[in-house]
Amino acid sequence: MGAYESANGSAAGPTVGFDLDMTLIDSRPGIRDTWLELADRTGAQLDADLIVTRLGPPLEQELAYWFPEARIPEMADLYRELYPAHAITGTYAMPGVHEAVGAVHAAGGRAIVVTAKYEPNAKLHLEHLDIAADEVIGNLWAEGKATALREHGASVYVGDHTGDVRGARTADALSVAVTTGPCDAAELREAGADVVLADLTEFPAWLERYVAERA
Repeated sequence: MGAYESANGSAAGPTVGFDLDMTLIDSRPGIRDTWLELADRTGAQLDADLIVTRLGPPLEQELAYWFPEARIPEMADLYRELYPAHAITGTYAMPGVHEAVGAVHAAGGRAIVVTAKYEPNAKLHLEHLDIAADEVIGNLWAEGKATALREHGASVYVGDHTGDVRGARTADALSVAVTTGPCDAAELREAGADVVLADLTEFPAWLERYVAERA
């Protein structure tokens, strides 16, 4: 089949994967509130302002900075239980997110979300912000994201972290990086990003060129 040809021979647009935190959504206020609540519940000394500067990796990785290894599973469960009440309404859509997803659909493609976030909570964010993803796959980080990207036939993966770049390259997908997260343009390029955009507002024009070049 051609790059955008479906199984029945009809024209089809690309499947584009998107990361969630700091790519599609600015979840820092809600995540900060959730960590503060976790500190109140547990008595732990946590720096929520520091935590929200390094979003991307799995929750357990961040918990390891603050809790003994033996307590991490318990704290992860508690955090995820607290999350819906404290993080969903405090989270904002990133500039250009609806237009970016709409551009994929306008090109006849599918927009999927592949994230390290706990999948039920990821879905709550998308529903609350009316982001029309065709599929949501959670609990995957860095190279592990390649599993879902391959399964869904994604030819492009958009993210804000060097881990997202590694996931795209492992899946043999084009890595499109945005500088709205913790990694700057130089870091993203050094990690192997094929394209670096300032933010999602630049994505529809880029996608139009990408699809035209492969028509």
